[in-house]
Amino acid sequence: MQKVAILAYDQLAMFEFSCALELFALPRPEYANWYQTEVVSFDSGPLQAAGSLQIVARQVDSLEPFDVLIIPGWPTHNKHVKAQLAIEINKFAGAGKRLVSFCSGAFLLAQLGLLQNKQATTHWRYAALFKQRFKQVKFIEDVLYTQDSTISCSAGSAAALDLGIEIIRQDFGHVIANQVARRLVISPHRSGGQAQYVETPVAKQQGIFAATLDWAINNIHKTMEVEELASYANMSRRSFDRRFRQALGTSPKAWLNLQRVNLAKQLLETEQLTIEQLAAKVGFDNAITLRFNFNKYVGIAPSQYQLQFSRQT
Repeated sequence: MQKVAILAYDQLAMFEFSCALELFALPRPEYANWYQTEVVSFDSGPLQAAGSLQIVARQVDSLEPFDVLIIPGWPTHNKHVKAQLAIEINKFAGAGKRLVSFCSGAFLLAQLGLLQNKQATTHWRYAALFKQRFKQVKFIEDVLYTQDSTISCSAGSAAALDLGIEIIRQDFGHVIANQVARRLVISPHRSGGQAQYVETPVAKQQGIFAATLDWAINNIHKTMEVEELASYANMSRRSFDRRFRQALGTSPKAWLNLQRVNLAKQLLETEQLTIEQLAAKVGFDNAITLRFNFNKYVGIAPSQYQLQFSRQT
């Protein structure tokens, strides 16, 4: 059972804080060894939040008992960090423990020097300010989240849920992560590399693609080309590509390959297959294509992923 600390601070970002609570603090007795979570603060007294809300957290002077620290936002204008907080977070990182920032929480990690030469992201609204202030950070533009060693950063608002679901998947596997996602009424399929922001509102376009996406996922094990998706949606290939990217922030081909990789991860966790059998089951035409896309989207080889996450190891 991992012990999780959610950091509360004055002028707390409530949406990101609520995401952290929903993902990691909500009791889930149906899952063995679920997270044990506390809201902590290095400040005394009630903390102010938006809408005249006040938050009372457990005041601590050490993070030593915890395994994971979640930073749900941080004031972007705040260039001064209290000494005890800075010491404890640096000590926490030095012990190899997991740090997770939501939205502007990356500013705090960067101020403490913990993102130097590491990949990181934040809300697109703060990107220019972040890059200006923290030139030694490998800032990744327009992604939902990044993970570099023990440090994870999400973009703004709902991207915190995407990162949280990915962390749950890494800790508990695809099945439980998908169950948690369904209860949150969100998709379990948004990868970190997906665009943060698309010009055309997704809600306006979803009806056009909902049936096509469902059909594609149900037939993902078949060798399928984008032309077939366009035909199912009753669109020309050119129109389909353009409107798909506007709605989902990624290309149909990339989306299709990502769904295959997601299925491959699930099968690697639950079945013993050769790489050729796995490629055939998820719709890739050969093992080389599977390996290439798996490394692209997951960052490791299928065999290494299976060693880390297989239920049978």
